[in-house]
Amino acid sequence: MTGGGAERPVVLVTGAGGAAAVTLLEALAEDYTVAAADLDPLAVGLYLVPEERRGLLPRGEDESFVDELLDLARRVGAGLVIPTVDVELLAVAAARGRFADHGIEVLVERTETLMTCLDKHVLMQHCADHVRVPRTVLWGEQATAEQVRDLGEPLIVKPRRGAGGRGFEVLPDAQALRRLPRDGTVIAQELLPGEEFSIDVLGRPEGGEPVAAVPRRRDKVDSGIAVAGRTVADPELVEIGRAVARAIGVVGVVNVQVRRAVDGTPALLEVNPRFPGTMSLTRAAGVDMPRLAVGAVLGRTLPERLDFTEVAVVRHWADVVVPVADYPFAPEARTS
Repeated sequence: MTGGGAERPVVLVTGAGGAAAVTLLEALAEDYTVAAADLDPLAVGLYLVPEERRGLLPRGEDESFVDELLDLARRVGAGLVIPTVDVELLAVAAARGRFADHGIEVLVERTETLMTCLDKHVLMQHCADHVRVPRTVLWGEQATAEQVRDLGEPLIVKPRRGAGGRGFEVLPDAQALRRLPRDGTVIAQELLPGEEFSIDVLGRPEGGEPVAAVPRRRDKVDSGIAVAGRTVADPELVEIGRAVARAIGVVGVVNVQVRRAVDGTPALLEVNPRFPGTMSLTRAAGVDMPRLAVGAVLGRTLPERLDFTEVAVVRHWADVVVPVADYPFAPEARTS
């Protein structure tokens, strides 16, 4: 395996401006040599690593993304690449063999798992026999009035594909659906009015029974990111996280989102098939998923099962202060 030092494998993390990447870089720095990449030259995670281990990349949808990521991984001597941005996941998974040809592992879910998670309608169908899922109707020409009535009122709509809550809307009644395109790009679902939880799940590279599932309650959310919350030792939530992971074949780390229905039963909302932004709380609860997942990919044996403790966290912004000489991606530096 390549690396910046014989004793410390190099791990390259993308999406360095996001909370997930920052948590990964901080969690892995003790045992690994970390490198960081982002499309934004001012992404904070870039400044958590030395200049020679930073890189800029195009957007994940760009045709050149994989080529440039592979070039960067080779330049920094990476033995492992971890993408943390939704739009990068499929491209990296599809190129797993290309990276392997250069002795580089990638920590990303299998293509079939990603395809299931990134299509919310398919995810509901796939998991319906394993966990409680909300009543769901694909808003297309085949949708019947009876199916829509069964959703109850009010109801929710959201894009079949997409992340970040874009397009999510609560509709007062079924009549409001008429203004939406009936082209199969939107799903309508029953409204789940209860508490929402995020369950971080650690799988195994070979698949099978997950190692750990840690439910977190999102007590305060700012701009889509939980800034206050706690871990919850609820066996029912732990089992739904494990059951979803088994059903979709998780081999790394995913985030399962659930919300309680009217009767209090937790029901699946969606699965984010990557490291979540609030992984720091799961680490504080005693399950260091970044280090465990990376170690497993690089050949270390995972425990059979890991439990966690109940802790709470309130997050705050932190500054990364760097000398101007170590600030090569600043706008004025790029124009000088």
